[in-house]
Amino acid sequence: MSDGRLEELKMEDTGMSRDMGSMRDVRQVLFQEDADSDYGSHRKLGRVSPQRVLAGNVQFPDLFQTSTLLFYERFEAYKDYLLGDCKPPEVREFIAEYLERALEPSGWKAVWRTDIFEVLVEVTGLSCSNLKAVVRLCEPFLCECRVDCVNEQSIRDILEAKEQKVPLQELYVVFDDSGEYDQTAMSIEHVRFFYQNIWRSWDEEEEDHIDYFTRCVEPRLRLHYDILEERLPSELVWEYRAILTRCDQVYSKFINLQNTLSRRDSDSGCELDNLSMVEGMRMDDELDNLKRKLKLIENPLLRYLFCYQKSPGSCSFKKKGSRPSGGRVMHVVSTSMSIQMLMCLTRERLEPESCDPSQEIQFHKDILEAVDACYEGDLVLVCPGHYVVHSQISIADSIHIEGYGMPDDIIIEKQGKGDKFVECCGAHVKISNMKLIQHNAVEGIISILGGKTELENCVLQCETTGITVKKSAELQMTYCDLYGAKGAGVEIYPGSNCSLIDNGIHHCRDGILIKDFIDEVHNLPKITLEMNVIHNNEGYAVVLVKPGPEQDEVRPETKQEGEEVRPETKQEVNDIGADGGTSDVIQPESEAMHPEDGGHSKDEGTEPMVEENGDPLTAGGEHIPSDYCIASDDVDGNQAIVCELTANSRRKTMIHKKRLSTLGITEADDEQIMSQEMFVSIADNLFKRNGKGSFGIFLF
Repeated sequence: MSDGRLEELKMEDTGMSRDMGSMRDVRQVLFQEDADSDYGSHRKLGRVSPQRVLAGNVQFPDLFQTSTLLFYERFEAYKDYLLGDCKPPEVREFIAEYLERALEPSGWKAVWRTDIFEVLVEVTGLSCSNLKAVVRLCEPFLCECRVDCVNEQSIRDILEAKEQKVPLQELYVVFDDSGEYDQTAMSIEHVRFFYQNIWRSWDEEEEDHIDYFTRCVEPRLRLHYDILEERLPSELVWEYRAILTRCDQVYSKFINLQNTLSRRDSDSGCELDNLSMVEGMRMDDELDNLKRKLKLIENPLLRYLFCYQKSPGSCSFKKKGSRPSGGRVMHVVSTSMSIQMLMCLTRERLEPESCDPSQEIQFHKDILEAVDACYEGDLVLVCPGHYVVHSQISIADSIHIEGYGMPDDIIIEKQGKGDKFVECCGAHVKISNMKLIQHNAVEGIISILGGKTELENCVLQCETTGITVKKSAELQMTYCDLYGAKGAGVEIYPGSNCSLIDNGIHHCRDGILIKDFIDEVHNLPKITLEMNVIHNNEGYAVVLVKPGPEQDEVRPETKQEGEEVRPETKQEVNDIGADGGTSDVIQPESEAMHPEDGGHSKDEGTEPMVEENGDPLTAGGEHIPSDYCIASDDVDGNQAIVCELTANSRRKTMIHKKRLSTLGITEADDEQIMSQEMFVSIADNLFKRNGKGSFGIFLF
């Protein structure tokens, strides 16, 4: 070939290389496919990287590191590749079809991991329908055993008994820098994670028109990462795992019993055992109940509404009672005590006319130490300063924690991850004149589990939920400022007693959340809400959570996800107006609201009609959205809340009477039932600039 022709070919190669380089640069700019980026592309199932694994004295090859994938990487893989829109019975088929396309059929090495040993093998074939691979031991033999009786010959015997087939989930692919086995390693990781954390043995029996990914995979995947990142209370995580374990046990027993009964039924000479039939029905009911509880915890919205609760009085600490030696002690907390501070304390708090001269005084530098040293009736006097605590403040006795000065001068800041900040279940606890700051928390800033708690002249800077008032607990909150909650500023549970007077609640997700469950007929909440300023919240100033019309006769947890509900619209609020949007009461998305006045204008011609039985109808039979909002004019907003809570209380009373009649109790004491109604005193509250309005209803 002539020199001119060679030079021409070199120039063409150089031009092609330059063009290829330009194309790569343009593609990287447009699609951001940086190898170090946390963002995946449509062609990749996640990121893989080598990891050196040292197992005892055996030096295994580098393995693909695939266990640290982010949420959205797994989300996209299951949604776009593995599962798509398949139904529960089709899951295994979809996964098998994907693996047949994604996995290299043979020639790659992996570490076969079991509870007893780890051994290096080579894959010679696949059986994707059974999620298994055909393997053989590598030469030289590399194995790490956890028991002494395992050797090369015993592993060969195991493989022979298994017909050389091992589960794909137990294989960890050996790293290869050629990139040929990246997709194989990632696909096996997604299958392994799916069957370890997402799939349930009973999922295949579910018959639903909703695809499996939407129904089960997404909520369970979010729950897994919420637990991994410590976003949930440890008690709720423990409860979920306990329910899941119990559900697995009951399901296994139920399937075994079902198989036994099927064999007896096929045997014409053997009659079915009635006791076994009854036991099977009992286990089936228990299984349904456990599944329902799992779904409540797995669904983020239902978990937020129903699952963050504790049984009344179930404190994680014990009450001390009165001091054995008798008397009461004043605990003075100060980071440093100056002469001037001591003189002020002596003049204002320790003079004979203000306290008992014989009363004992103890000095502390740590507020946790002071609270732990308290007995019934003690006083904790906190001097100005910035106090940092790393664990929760648990109050089981009737004590008073008082800041000596203005709230902004006495700051108690919670640092470090933890479930709770302040937990109260004493008969009469009072906290006054201080500022509480919450960081890295999972639960609310103050949880009132039982007894009575008074908050006076406090500033509460929240991070998750604000104050939670559980069943049989009482809260009296006056002259306080609460802000920053990612949930509701105050959560009120059925059976509680809540009095909020002259407070500010602002810059939270919702101002006040009232949880009214249909099963709690005898434990209606008592609410006093007067002269509060609730403003600049992302959602509503006040939200009522209650069952929809079709749920009045059933337990709230029987409501299935995805079902649409139709709200009740009371006649009393028709004159105020209703929101015609479709935004979720919990997740504000609508732009049809007016944040400046917090209200909604009422469209002409859309006023709902109310039947004689109180059920709402729209003109022309149009669908009514699952929430509505009241215009935020102060007087009308207060009255709207009163009307709805009172009507809801009467509705529950009628349901209770109906239940009594079904039990044959026809002479119900109406006066006694009416005395148990929700006590409502809501007046002179100011609702301003709340994102969705002054009052909303969430129906489940």
